[in-house]
This record gives sequence, C-alpha cells and structure tokens, in this order.
Amino acid sequence: MAARATVIVFSLVLALVFAGGESAKLSAGFYSRSCPGMLTAVRSALHPAIAKERRLGASIVRLFFHDCFVQGCDASLLLDDAPGFQGEKNATPNKNSARGFEVIDAVKAAVEKACPGVVSCADVLAIAAEESVVFLGGPSWEVKMGRRDSTTASFDGANNDIPPPTSGLANLTSLFAAKGLSQKDMVALSGAHTIGQARCTNFRDHIYNETDIDAGFAKSRQSNCPRTAGSADDNLAPLDLQTPTVFENAYYKNLVQKRGLLHSDQELFNGCATDAQVREYVGSQEAFFKDFVEGMIKMGDVTPLTGSSGQIRKNCRRMN
Repeated sequence: MAARATVIVFSLVLALVFAGGESAKLSAGFYSRSCPGMLTAVRSALHPAIAKERRLGASIVRLFFHDCFVQGCDASLLLDDAPGFQGEKNATPNKNSARGFEVIDAVKAAVEKACPGVVSCADVLAIAAEESVVFLGGPSWEVKMGRRDSTTASFDGANNDIPPPTSGLANLTSLFAAKGLSQKDMVALSGAHTIGQARCTNFRDHIYNETDIDAGFAKSRQSNCPRTAGSADDNLAPLDLQTPTVFENAYYKNLVQKRGLLHSDQELFNGCATDAQVREYVGSQEAFFKDFVEGMIKMGDVTPLTGSSGQIRKNCRRMN
C-alpha cells in the first residue's frame, strides 16, 4: 500500500509539472474563457485611431518590434521613466521616434473595462500589431497569447539590440539571429517598412553620401532633408513613397529600383545573398505575406514571460 501511495503521489506531482508547463505556453485561445470579449475591445479602441491617422498602424507595429527585441515581448518598452527607474523610451532608437503609446493606453483601457486584470500589456501590444497590419491591408494570423508584463526595462538593451538604420547586412543578420530569427525572417520582417515614415536624421547620410541609391530618388528626398546635421532632423519621409499607408509588397519593388529610404533597407538588395528573396517578394506578394506572418509569430515567441513570472499591469506605463 505504501509503495502504491508513493506511485500515486509521484504521478500527481508529474501531472502538476506537466500542467504547469502547458499553462506556461503561449496559445491563440489563451483568453477564450477568461476574456472572450478581448478582441472586440481591442478593435473598438484601435480601429478608430488608425482610421483617423493611418500612420499609427505602422507606429504600433514598430512598437511591437522594438519591444520584442529588448528582453523579449514583455511590454518593457511601454514603461515610463520614473524616479529610480530608467525605461527604454529615451534610448536612441525610441527617443523622438517611438509613438502610439496613447493608442495602446486606450486599447488597454477598453480591454480592462471588458475583463479587469486579465490581459497583459504585452498581449495587448501583440494583438494590436496584428490588427494594425490587417487594417492597412496586410495578412492576418492567429496571435499566440499568454505573455505577462515585465517589471524591468533595459535602456542599454534598447540601444544595443535594436538594429539601427545604418546597419549593414551582416549586422542586421547578426542582430536578428541573436533573437532566434533567421536571415530569411529578417528580410520578410523588414517588409514592415512598406508602411510608416522615417526621420531625416535616419536617412540623411544615405541620400547624400552613398551611391547605392537612385539619383532622382535621392534628390527628391533631399528637398525635405537638408545636408546639415541638426537641421530639420525630425522632418519625415515615407519609407514607401507610393503607398505608405497600405501594407503590400511595394517596399521590395522600391529596393530593386534602388529606392530604399534607409541604408539598412537598401542593404537587402545590393548584390548580396538576400537579392533573390527580395526578387521573390517583388514577384509574389503572397510569398511575402506568408513569410512575414511566420516571422511575426516567431518574433512573438522571443523569451516571453509566462506562468507566474512578471505581472498583469493595470496601467501599461507603470508597474502595479
């Protein structure tokens, strides 16, 4: 009897361990019971904001990228600086650049009204990114959820881990590889630059001092971005000149024509290993969408906090 009791207890312990492991996994149906109205709440706040200013869709997708590249997809980017706490918002890749925080606040508020204390800010950001892509004409996918929110942030991580616009192909590949993302993922995810805008300070050197750029395109960009550093640094230009608020494959068509706005963009088509993949996406928007979705799902899996780690923030800007 004693031996049988020991076996039963051991079996129960194993069952709990495996159950805990399952509960710590991300899944598309994570909130199906605890917050069935979550998606409706997200859309109620997100869609009107993007309809009013379509650029916000690109801004939210960018927030998700910059969040996942620092400490994983844990909403650390959303934390404001506070006495004794340095967040990521004033790191070089984000300062005067990352935007859309107020929209995420509104989405989180709508979700909190539907089911208080249930859905993390990290998951709010993940689903808002997917919904933004779809709203602007891009592909949809089942967003895996179950992330929890970080109680830390990394200013240095934001400065070091997010690929800068001056990156060459080797550096881009290395920074993505550090997050478990392949070069193929990197090229596909770079297609997010088919929407949104960039600041003059991030493309000035490319349009004045580099040769891997169409001369007419460079000249047209120079009209709104003076050569002198510090002059009109925040002037904006669309990453995709033709359709900056429509998610499609025009970004890659621009690269083939040497009309990538950022140095890091044009590096994907510059007589290198990724040229063939760019040409594939030029010829097939379906192929781009497929690979982009796969890349977004993989990026969403980057070291999330799950189970009892972290917390579910009530306010995305500060810890509970």
